[in-house]
Amino acid sequence: MESINNYSNYIGGAWLPPQRGQMTISVNPANRNEVVGNIPLSTRDDLDKAVTAANDARAAWRKLSGAGRGAFLYKAADILERRLDEVGRTMTREMGKTLAEAKGETARGVAILRYYAGEGMRKIGDVIPASDADAFMFTTRVPLGVVGAITPWNFPVAIPLWKIAPALIYGNTVVWKPASETAVTSVLVMECFHEAGLPEGVLNLVIGGGKEIGQGLAEHPGVQGITFTGSNAVGKSVGQAAFARGAKYQLEMGGKNPIIVAADADLDLAADAAISGGFKSTGQKCTATSRVIVVKDVYEAFRDKLVEKTASIRVGNGLSETTWLGPCANEKQYETVLGYIRSGKEEGAKLLLGGTPPEEEELRDGFYITPAIFEDVDSRMAIAQEEIFGPVLSLMKAADLPEAIRLANDVQFGLSASLYTKDIASALAFVQEMDAGLVRINAETAGVELQAPFGGMKDSSSHSREQGQAAIEFFTSIKTVFMKP
Repeated sequence: MESINNYSNYIGGAWLPPQRGQMTISVNPANRNEVVGNIPLSTRDDLDKAVTAANDARAAWRKLSGAGRGAFLYKAADILERRLDEVGRTMTREMGKTLAEAKGETARGVAILRYYAGEGMRKIGDVIPASDADAFMFTTRVPLGVVGAITPWNFPVAIPLWKIAPALIYGNTVVWKPASETAVTSVLVMECFHEAGLPEGVLNLVIGGGKEIGQGLAEHPGVQGITFTGSNAVGKSVGQAAFARGAKYQLEMGGKNPIIVAADADLDLAADAAISGGFKSTGQKCTATSRVIVVKDVYEAFRDKLVEKTASIRVGNGLSETTWLGPCANEKQYETVLGYIRSGKEEGAKLLLGGTPPEEEELRDGFYITPAIFEDVDSRMAIAQEEIFGPVLSLMKAADLPEAIRLANDVQFGLSASLYTKDIASALAFVQEMDAGLVRINAETAGVELQAPFGGMKDSSSHSREQGQAAIEFFTSIKTVFMKP
């Protein structure tokens, strides 16, 4: 029998087991009987130690130049790139996405590290004319201090790095709480920073439950900023705890992202985008396509193409080269998705395809669901309003483009949206009227450029932006300086 490794927290530059010795397991969702590793079940005692280490490291890290801090990120990027296959394979075993997607995400993590390493050489302020001719006035930016990063399981490399890298380059120290479902992947990422020689306490990893460690970070008096990606319910709790004590917070939460297919759209391209955006990563993306709103003139033709293309998708273990769609990341998410499929049928939507566990014997121990397509979906149904986070598409019919945009906006979320059309006037109307932080024309809803601001409207975020140069707005504060001789 293959031995199962024990993994530890990383605090103050050392690998440490949880102080109370409690451990739990990370399970492969493709085979619930396979344990990927034994991981810490940390407590507030471990968190306190990590926050203390981060505070102890603050002064020295802040005094380094941006170029000096960037050198560590460049080194970590090189190491992560060298270990890309190992990290990608571990990610697939822990959360189920295909190996190609996992490797692609890891490569993106390398690019994120290099991008922010370069940000250490950019300007951090402006000279402002003073009313006093003898004075010199300018702005600079200063780090928040200790930042708590709470990250999800669906992108266990990219999302942590697009929080950690800017936090570090702008002079903060970090306490990172990853999702337990992908804790082993997180340890491998942390090993890259350790091998790069990052000073003790600058980045700390604490693995444990959300209520204990995640909420603990939000409430901790030694943490000056919280950056969170996850569900709306948890995000609002984190935000309220941070607000109550005056800490800065950043929340990226859910989406109910639509594709609108206009009457003049290229239907094959639109169908491929709905499938890629809705089903890749098993629909477990905050930017995943969930609703497909089709103008009635092309509805039937589009629907038939979508069903035909979806029927050929191969479900299986993400480590297999022939697999296109892997399992749900864990049993809880699996049951949630099946619950929404039942709800859709009970509310009167018509299930055209999928939505059931596959029949193959070799898949019976995994959290697999065949990709589902509903039609006759009313905007008031749960499957049209609530984030499913699984391989489920809801087809909706609109009389024309204005009605389609109205339906697209008829949810509490506003993260990502796309329109397929050949008409520039339609594209401009969509850009103007769509309540979403990311709008895309003739491109799927899923897909984020690391150099561009990312974030949502309405209940999808706290209205801040991540990634690109916009990241400096959260991770620093502006200091205005007025000098006279």
